[in-house]
Amino acid sequence: MNAQPITHRDRVWRVIATPGIAWLVALFVVPFYAVACVAFGRIDPIFRSAAPEWNPLAWDATTAVGVLGDISNGPLRGVLLRTVVFVVVAVLISFIIGYPVAYYLARHAGRRRTLLLALVVLPFWVSYLMRMLAWVNLLQPDGFGSRALRLIGLDRVWLDGSATTVVLGLVYGYVPFLILPLYATLERIDWRLVDAARDLGASSRQAFWRVTLPLSKPGIAAGALLLALPMLGDYYTNDLLSRSPNTEMLGNQIDFFLNAGTQPQRGATLVLVLALMLAVGASWYVRSVVRQVAEATR
Repeated sequence: MNAQPITHRDRVWRVIATPGIAWLVALFVVPFYAVACVAFGRIDPIFRSAAPEWNPLAWDATTAVGVLGDISNGPLRGVLLRTVVFVVVAVLISFIIGYPVAYYLARHAGRRRTLLLALVVLPFWVSYLMRMLAWVNLLQPDGFGSRALRLIGLDRVWLDGSATTVVLGLVYGYVPFLILPLYATLERIDWRLVDAARDLGASSRQAFWRVTLPLSKPGIAAGALLLALPMLGDYYTNDLLSRSPNTEMLGNQIDFFLNAGTQPQRGATLVLVLALMLAVGASWYVRSVVRQVAEATR
């Protein structure tokens, strides 16, 4: 089969895409390669700092193999499992909170939609660190949030290294990332399909489960990915709300080995492991989108 000739429009778009590709190479591919060079490099015997090995042919995988052993059947196994559990639970709670909000914005908000969308976007105007510090102030024993919760019978110390506090902190910090893609998907749904289902005898619940929810799957997948990617590497939330070894996540281990410990190779290897986990999730999302586009164009 003969290849199609390159048109003038193709050349123009290649020129337009070149700066973006160069940007990605400079700020993603090169730093990622540097992390790999640290992971498979050595430790300076005098300063105990990372000595990257820039030649791939001279890479030493001893430390990486040891880290993988700790993950499969060692002290890092519990940290990895805890991270996955925290992220899964936080994503599920975020959906319980975020899906009704996105549905209301797309279906029933009316003239108030712009105002409500602005309120959803408003947290992005404040840094994540400042929002977590505000969360700490609310949950202190004498904080307004703790005092309010005592009035409804929830009298407990929230900042005592509790896994519940860390998970709720993740939800609080990242739930806006879920609402926006869900709203964008729900807003594009042809609601006449739902009305047609009701006309054919389906109840409101049946119409939701059989029409609305399946049509919103692209937004669900995008929202879950946008939540899971930053949550898996998060370490600030645990540092600010817990600081307990019992709630440490993978990001905390990476931060410790790279910034506070004397084993940067282990931290860099954990970065590669985390990147592999994120790549699996991103690949699944890209494949699902490509499949949906292919089905829509048939």
